Amino acid sequence: MSGFHFPAAMVSLRIICGFFFIPHAIGKFTAKAAAFGFFQAAGFRPAPLFAYVAMGLEVVLATLLIAGWWVRPGAALAAVYLFIAAAAVIKVERKWLWHISGCEYPVFWGICCAIVATST
Repeated sequence: MSGFHFPAAMVSLRIICGFFFIPHAIGKFTAKAAAFGFFQAAGFRPAPLFAYVAMGLEVVLATLLIAGWWVRPGAALAAVYLFIAAAAVIKVERKWLWHISGCEYPVFWGICCAIVATST
């Protein structure tokens, strides 16, 4: 299976990974008080600084992944970022399922970003 690969599928996965950062960045920009409260509850101090860094990082990661610039480092950073986000969600919510505020969502997208980082 050494010649068996899906370059178009990996490009699609990379772009989708990038696009999934956009609503979360927008959510943090439009609901800053909630974002600050989450970062505070997760133990990030000072919470506003970490929230703004997260907002900026999400915009940068989305741009890199969608545009295809520095894909491996961008996807690797995205995976690490998402696994940290999952740990923060576990600390605050103590739930797995994403539809009840759990960490399943960032874990899934972290794995997807790790696949992009190791496959491109």
